[in-house]
Amino acid sequence: MQSGERVVNDHDIREIVEIILNVIILVLVGVGSVKTFFNNDNNSALLSIGLANLKYFTVLSNIYCGIIAAVRICFYFLNKKMHMLLKLSAAASVGLTFLTIAAFLAPLYPNLNLYQGANLYFHLIVPLIAMLEFVILRTEEKIPFRYTLVSAAFSIIYGMVYLLNNLINGVGQWPDSNDWYGFLNWGYPVGIAIFAVIVLLNWLIAVILRFLNHILNKRDKK
Repeated sequence: MQSGERVVNDHDIREIVEIILNVIILVLVGVGSVKTFFNNDNNSALLSIGLANLKYFTVLSNIYCGIIAAVRICFYFLNKKMHMLLKLSAAASVGLTFLTIAAFLAPLYPNLNLYQGANLYFHLIVPLIAMLEFVILRTEEKIPFRYTLVSAAFSIIYGMVYLLNNLINGVGQWPDSNDWYGFLNWGYPVGIAIFAVIVLLNWLIAVILRFLNHILNKRDKK
């Protein structure tokens, strides 16, 4: 066997599948970003015009996930290891987007088109693929539990900025409201409680993804 030649085994096949999923994530985030920033569909919910879309957690989390996917692809071809914290935080953040839309916003606002246009990519397809990609990610050692706590930092920072913006600039009136998610419709105490639950969910998603990844890697090592 020549030096540096890859031995094709189950681990390599899984890694190739993982890289393919990262390429798909990168492409879909690109398509979703174009649809988002050049949006001209007035019926699309939770979308603004141009760079104003960067105020949404959905957009930020998906772009972050796309960047991490791009880094993972580059590291693969450079034969470098990817820090698992980055992959976990990216998967957990878009997983939070998926869960928030499916379990909270979609039932709360049934008349909004939350899975139309760019939202289809950012609210559904990219999150599901990103979580799947993390679960099958091959790891040599068990991912430290503290990484799940750090992964929740994304939602903590976003929530703090969201609440401070409303406190400083006021909630305002729709469609120019600073409370674009409507979490403060019932007042600040309820809004803060909602964000606390969201942070908890962000952490729980990271915990579940870490657990599933560990189970799959543990099975492969048998």
